[in-house]
Amino acid sequence: MMNEEKDFLTKAPIGKLLISLALPTVTAQLINMLYNIVDRIYIGHIPNVGAIALTGVGVCMPLIMIVSAFAALVGFGGAPRASIFMGKGDNTSAEKTLGNCFSIQIVISLILTVVLLLFNRELLLAFGASDNTINFANDYMNIYAMGTIFVQMTLGMNAFITAQGFAKTGMYSVLIGAFANIILDPIFIFGLGMGVKGAALATIISQSLSCLWVLSFLFGRQTKLRIKRKNMHLEAAIILPSLALGLSTFIMQASESVISVCFNSSLLTYGGDIAVGAMTILTSVMQFAMLPLQGLGQGAQPIISYNYGAKNANRVKDAFKLLLKVSLTYSVLLWLLVMILPKAFAGVFTNDASLLIFTETALRIYMACMFMFGIQIACQMTFTALGNAKASITVAIVRKFVLLIPLIFILPNIFTGFKTSAVYLAEPVADFIAVCFTMILFSYQFRKSLKAIS
Repeated sequence: MMNEEKDFLTKAPIGKLLISLALPTVTAQLINMLYNIVDRIYIGHIPNVGAIALTGVGVCMPLIMIVSAFAALVGFGGAPRASIFMGKGDNTSAEKTLGNCFSIQIVISLILTVVLLLFNRELLLAFGASDNTINFANDYMNIYAMGTIFVQMTLGMNAFITAQGFAKTGMYSVLIGAFANIILDPIFIFGLGMGVKGAALATIISQSLSCLWVLSFLFGRQTKLRIKRKNMHLEAAIILPSLALGLSTFIMQASESVISVCFNSSLLTYGGDIAVGAMTILTSVMQFAMLPLQGLGQGAQPIISYNYGAKNANRVKDAFKLLLKVSLTYSVLLWLLVMILPKAFAGVFTNDASLLIFTETALRIYMACMFMFGIQIACQMTFTALGNAKASITVAIVRKFVLLIPLIFILPNIFTGFKTSAVYLAEPVADFIAVCFTMILFSYQFRKSLKAIS
């Protein structure tokens, strides 16, 4: 098994490897995107209340992002370390990493569930819900909170399936839930007349099916790394470095919730509910960029991590170069489509005429620098794949906390004639500066990492 694995990851052509590993992970991310947007598509088309219900569910996104971020903290930190251990031939430490991450994921899930059930309404009001939208938001989150452990296990543990090279199995994890969600959504929302409650119920049932698939595989015989009781006892030397490495992805995702609060509060002040509703659509469209790019990075991660552990510097370098080319090509092509056809993207989520007109302009502003994002994600995912927690955390903090959040409040005071548009403008300005910073830091850190294994 180990010889076959070593031949596959250390000898197969990089292009063939990236296709075989990234195609399922990108497909999985695109399917996963359906989890995040299909509810909004159906909700946005509920008769009479679609637009305001869509805004209410959009206010839930910060909380949902936090749940996903905790899954990434564990999965995206532990999985690369497991791959590096496997590259060194140390499967014992790799399995300990898996077992420890499984245990900590359960603990985090239980804590999050309690917090969400106790403080849903207060958090939603703090995150930008208005008197018009709070009931829709609260109805959705009260049900969604009950499925927190399914979301955590599916997203967090699925990373360990992909990290072992079982990219297709990882794709099926998402595929099962997404198809179930697509089928159940119209039944619950329209057929049973449950509205936003039905959307939330469809989501947690679907995630429970995905969770069952993931855990049955990791406890089964087909996997190279298996969840075993003896490895579930938490060890600081195992779990802390994993959480440290996952911290950058956690910051990147969890900060989206903080940013959503900042955007929603500013937009509610300057543009009202329609501006907040547009923001729900903008973040949904941004997922068309972010999730496939992250899928590409996840596909490249086992190649980079395993070969870094095996001290094969040339293959690490070649894998990154190919990842960068493919990521940049995708981000440029999607940027062109958004700039040319913004109304088509917005029309997927709403048929409300006023919201469509408003969103068309906002979308072009918000995603003005998206063409550069392939560089940002490729570099940041490579930092994580190499186990460079400090650099990965640094670029995440700079983009979100040093640049974007301050700009959300600064720019409306500079461009006083169009304050609402200025809020949206914070995103491309922050993106441009962040990508420039990331390129400089990466060029230095990547050479340093390659030198260490040469």
